[in-house]
Amino acid sequence: MADEQKKIIIIEDEPDTVEMFAEMMRLSGYNVLKSYGGALAISLIAEEKPDAVVLDMMMPDLSGLDVLKQIRNNPDLAGLPVVIVSAMSMPHDIQAGLEAGASAYLTKPVTYQQLSQAVQETIQAAG
Repeated sequence: MADEQKKIIIIEDEPDTVEMFAEMMRLSGYNVLKSYGGALAISLIAEEKPDAVVLDMMMPDLSGLDVLKQIRNNPDLAGLPVVIVSAMSMPHDIQAGLEAGASAYLTKPVTYQQLSQAVQETIQAAG
């Protein structure tokens, strides 16, 4: 089934932001799952095997960088596209995210077009 709906997991601790990103992804035709923290997200990702992850950097339990490193260190998940969407917009923050293995790094606020395009491109690149 080539037209099967792609699955995205959104990892973000702000409920309003999660809902906004989830709606953006649903409008783009994705099946969306949500996690409100990093620690739970790791097991959700391993269980659900999504096509991509949208990841916030600043979360209370486990930082986005830590989540990303755990994904990249897991052989089953290492190739998973991860789009970071963060308010951390300093060059060293972006560099740290990309060096840790982010597929793309977007800074908040992010538009529907930016998020949709980044997710689509990273999934295609991982293809």
